[in-house]
Amino acid sequence: MKIAVTYENGNVFQHFGHTEQFKVYDVEDGAVTGAQIIDSNGSGHGALAAVLAGQDIDVLICGGIGGGAQRALEERGIALCAGAEGSADEAVAAYLRGELVNTGANCDHHGDGHSCGEHGCGEHEEHGCHGGCHDMPKGKNTGKKCRTHYRGTFNDGTQFDSSYDRGEPLEFICGAGQMIPGYDAAVADMEVGQVVDIHLTPAEAYGEVDPNAVFSVEIARLPGAESVSVGQQVYLQDAYGRPIPAKIVARDDTTITFDANHEMAGKELNFRIELVSVE
Repeated sequence: MKIAVTYENGNVFQHFGHTEQFKVYDVEDGAVTGAQIIDSNGSGHGALAAVLAGQDIDVLICGGIGGGAQRALEERGIALCAGAEGSADEAVAAYLRGELVNTGANCDHHGDGHSCGEHGCGEHEEHGCHGGCHDMPKGKNTGKKCRTHYRGTFNDGTQFDSSYDRGEPLEFICGAGQMIPGYDAAVADMEVGQVVDIHLTPAEAYGEVDPNAVFSVEIARLPGAESVSVGQQVYLQDAYGRPIPAKIVARDDTTITFDANHEMAGKELNFRIELVSVE
């Protein structure tokens, strides 16, 4: 297996589309056997997936990544583990131990709008689309780069995220699948400077809770799982080696039960959105 990491000065570079180097690790029997640094040759988002495919990469570890780049990787059979930070070597070691959690497409919107990595699948994970992209909304801002401030709350008024607190607007391409459907649809027809309040059902946000995403596995089939505990976030792989973030919700002497639903699945969400700019 070959793992590539967006790379800069020993660390995981945080913007996939702008990375100038990858560190490529050769892995055999769960251990790194060699590594080399390769250049991206100045390629942009769209071409980087082809660069990695040309190196026979099986897994990409990175910081922030957009929905379009994620799909390009999927089309080439390259598994993604986004949201990593810090030492590249340590990120690979954590991946091999099954401890690295994939945030999905997350580039900057805390949103993974939310911004890189939190709740979504777009340039940001925050309020990006999770579990598949949605139909493109109709509106004058569709297809344009939008920057928004937002505050997200649950129905009881509890705040779960805010770009205002971070002091940086969320940037994304409206309608490109980088945001959850309801957020995208709201921004599609807004005017610069306008502020709107929206209420999203689960279908407009992160979807309903899928009972099939809760499953149990015998501990004997999970080498190294003896020490994990309830509440811990772990990283699993499907039959194709693709990353699956999951939470341990129960365990006994023989089995561990995982929940692979998004943490926001099944929840109604409220957003106050301010459109800062449109390009």
